[in-house]
Amino acid sequence: MRKYFFILLAFFPLVIFSQQLPHYSQYMINDYVMNPAIGGKNNYFEGLSANRYQWGGITDAPRTYVLSVNGPLKFEHMGIGGQLFTDNVGPTRRTGFYLSYAYHAPITEKIKLAFGLSAGILQFMVDGQKITLHDAGDLILTNALQSCLTPDFTAGFYLYSDRFWIGASCLQIQQNKLKFFDYMSGTASVMNRHYYGMLGYKLPLGDDFVLEPSALLKFVNPAPFQFDISLRAIYKQKVWLGGSFRNRDAIAIYTGYVFRENLMLGYSYDFTTTDLGNYSTGTHELVIGIRFNRSGLKRGDGTAPPTN
Repeated sequence: MRKYFFILLAFFPLVIFSQQLPHYSQYMINDYVMNPAIGGKNNYFEGLSANRYQWGGITDAPRTYVLSVNGPLKFEHMGIGGQLFTDNVGPTRRTGFYLSYAYHAPITEKIKLAFGLSAGILQFMVDGQKITLHDAGDLILTNALQSCLTPDFTAGFYLYSDRFWIGASCLQIQQNKLKFFDYMSGTASVMNRHYYGMLGYKLPLGDDFVLEPSALLKFVNPAPFQFDISLRAIYKQKVWLGGSFRNRDAIAIYTGYVFRENLMLGYSYDFTTTDLGNYSTGTHELVIGIRFNRSGLKRGDGTAPPTN
């Protein structure tokens, strides 16, 4: 029984009651991938490439790569977007593609409320060649790749203005079960719903500086509640420096720069605060963004380009 238990753990981390989706230390920049309602918030299309290398120094540690694009339609109050990602952890790999739609309804002259939906396809894979069994000839696992396809849906809302934002989203709404073998009558691998909450505020300090406190709240039953609390200082809407604290995980510092209002580069480094810090050299995250197809539509704050 112990052997089968470890095989199940190796097959898919969803059987562990923990956060199933990757963390993002620069969530204030890469927030669209967590909430489809943010798509089309600004008056330009933006493409982002987020690359996260978690727990350096540990073999087969998580590696996450995300490419996303979102922006407004010419039709007023609408936004669209999409994302492509792969999340690698040891012998397992999660790859997916989503398309999203958002509607931005004006509440007042300066405040808008957006609702968004996204739908996509996920593929989960297990590489049997990376798993070593106690009995090498055991037929419970072959050396071939095992995969599973499943649809997925996300929904969220986002209330925002030039100075503040608050939103929430639910990921993996369907809670699909994952079955890798035809002979399996049941499975413990379930895509649990993840609930995200986000909020932040822009505090101008003179003409050149903006101070931006923000928070990201995460919950998946029955794992413990988790949160990120961050503070970022932005200079002339082009350069920023900040730090954040993630309970039960890490402390992060990050910096970034916007070049000619079109090209953005952000980097963060996480200091692990758990016992994994005894073996890991930390976590690196690199975000590269490009903005294009600017329009006359006024969706977002128009200040501090690094925000979204």
